[in-house]
Amino acid sequence: MSPWYTAYKTLGSAAFLSCFPFVWTYAQLTGRFSKGWRERLGFFPKDVGSDSNASIWIHASSLGEVKVAGSIMAHLEGLAPESRVILSVTTDHGYVSAKAMEQNVPLVYAPLDFFFSVRRALSVARPRVMVFLETELWPAWIMEARRKGIKCALVNGRISPRSIRRYKRFAPFFREVLANMDVCSMITEQDGERIQTMGASPDKVEVHGNAKYDLLCRQTDPSVVTKMRRLLNLDSAEPVLVAGSTHEGEEEQVLEVYERIREHFPGTVLVLAPRHVTRAAKVESLLRQRGIPYQLRSRLRSSRTAPVVILDTFGELFKVYSVGTIIFCGASLVPLGGQNPMEAAVWGKAVFYGPSMDDFLDAKDFLEKEGAGIPIKDAADFSKKALGLLKQPDLLASLGQRAKQTVLKNRGAAERHAWVIARLLETSERIGH
Repeated sequence: MSPWYTAYKTLGSAAFLSCFPFVWTYAQLTGRFSKGWRERLGFFPKDVGSDSNASIWIHASSLGEVKVAGSIMAHLEGLAPESRVILSVTTDHGYVSAKAMEQNVPLVYAPLDFFFSVRRALSVARPRVMVFLETELWPAWIMEARRKGIKCALVNGRISPRSIRRYKRFAPFFREVLANMDVCSMITEQDGERIQTMGASPDKVEVHGNAKYDLLCRQTDPSVVTKMRRLLNLDSAEPVLVAGSTHEGEEEQVLEVYERIREHFPGTVLVLAPRHVTRAAKVESLLRQRGIPYQLRSRLRSSRTAPVVILDTFGELFKVYSVGTIIFCGASLVPLGGQNPMEAAVWGKAVFYGPSMDDFLDAKDFLEKEGAGIPIKDAADFSKKALGLLKQPDLLASLGQRAKQTVLKNRGAAERHAWVIARLLETSERIGH
């Protein structure tokens, strides 16, 4: 065992044992991460590993990764029909989303990255291939899987410029962790270059695009537009400003933009969706301070009557994008890496976003190449560009169609990533894991 991993295990064990009582108490009091504690400690139900067929364990942390997992699993049904899939998640939102997919696969909460938890979980699940989605690089989990001879893959992988700086601080350690990966199937060439900088072997790095685009294309349903327009009581002539996945420091700027737009288009409706619904009360306070009437989506029993709706429900933002006229993707006017602009683009919407889009550079580049992504510097720049396009509805519609075509042109990644997993499974069976 390497000194780096020995140190990680020792420090991790000490932290786990000292912090667990407080974390458990916090979870019970707040409800956050309070579910699935037995599974988080590695005590999986025995039937998770009861099937004798070769298994693929896919770990999808939360909502976004669960969607990717669903898209990839759909292709694995054809590529590896005899294998069984186990799906794990970290968050409660991820669990709810995975349940809603109605996939006939075992679903569990992921073990904590503590050697005892992952070792026990792996012993029960007995996978031949361990798949981590997007940014899920868990050292103990990866190292313990390799100790058992399990093939490991990072799939639909992405490494942002922000995160690469953090990884570089522990370069020798992550070089060792990545040496235990059999393949890193990345989204973009830049992601591939960054993970090689972290220590991944070039012959283990492949680039296959973003599997999220495939799923988005399958989720657009014209009936959703009708339902959303009815729910929000929208007139066809009223512009709708949708601010999705906003964070602290962004809502104030969005409200400033909204008020400027209303000076020219008084009937404009605003749907404000904070990234974390627990922040809805904070958004309410901001609206009260400005004297702007609003309604909470959770209390919208029939139809909207106020000019502003706070989206304080889970899983509806994608549908709301379908009726937007001006779309803003949050986490981008503050340094948090942005949100996925393709969720709005697939509905035929041009997308506005701030300077911080490090986590979605591929989507940003694709949209800007087609002229369908609209970068903004601040609230003043946002107001100017939004008003300019609202006064040119034909141009705005044209940009929206370009945005949709951008998503459609980049389909196929989910199947390519699924091929990587199927290939690893075949290799593990050939060497008689």
